[in-house]
Amino acid sequence: MAGRLIVCPTPIGNMEDITLRTLTTLREADVIACEDTRRTGKLLERFGVQAKLISYNEQNERKRAAELVRRMTEGENVALVSDAGMPLVSDPGYVMVQSCIAAGLPVEVLPGPSAALAALVAAGLPSDHWRFTGFLPRKAGELDELFEALEETLVAFESPKRVAASLARLAAIDPDRPVAVCRELTKVHEEVARGSAAELAAKYGSAEPKGEIVLVVGAAPEAARASRVQRQAAEAVERLVASGAKPREAAKIVAELTGLRANDLYSTS
Repeated sequence: MAGRLIVCPTPIGNMEDITLRTLTTLREADVIACEDTRRTGKLLERFGVQAKLISYNEQNERKRAAELVRRMTEGENVALVSDAGMPLVSDPGYVMVQSCIAAGLPVEVLPGPSAALAALVAAGLPSDHWRFTGFLPRKAGELDELFEALEETLVAFESPKRVAASLARLAAIDPDRPVAVCRELTKVHEEVARGSAAELAAKYGSAEPKGEIVLVVGAAPEAARASRVQRQAAEAVERLVASGAKPREAAKIVAELTGLRANDLYSTS
């Protein structure tokens, strides 16, 4: 019989957050694929787990995935872990899962620690409709576009060195936007700072935070999103007219694409 892949989340800080099911899986696996064998080795040592480790990271994941798929087809069970949290979520593992699916191998995912989910709940912002974007864009224009068009709560990782600048960009767009800066979650110096974009931009602009940070940002006000769409649509009409299209025809085309009224776009062209 073929083996299977078991995706195992590991603690994001507090070692006690590992689940009993994860420990059982790690003990029973034929091999554990991990980002850093030394770091995972310390975790396993803490809980008395004896296991065979193999490195699986961004540099070697395609080669390792092919090797591990072969081993699974021969009957071995492979546990996949990252340094912290859930594999694949801003961590290696996507290639492995895709390779297993393509080979018809079963993929089992265990629930467990996740910095993104912990921050979402701790922020106290709406969680019925949210998105995770990994690390925030570094380019100011892309960051502005993300914040301006945000239709749901945003969860993102951010570097301590860039969090002040990112908050300042948001404050310039919407100083009253609700934000939470979640730092060192589950660790000794855990901190969740909640407030407006302007308040937190001032807080972290005067003192660079330390540790790992998850930023949670509230959705843009509906009126602001509507205004942005109207502005972009008007700009699109202007570009079409500049390229030779008739104003009314340009307004009709953009209206069909955006759902706005053609007469409103024509009057602004």
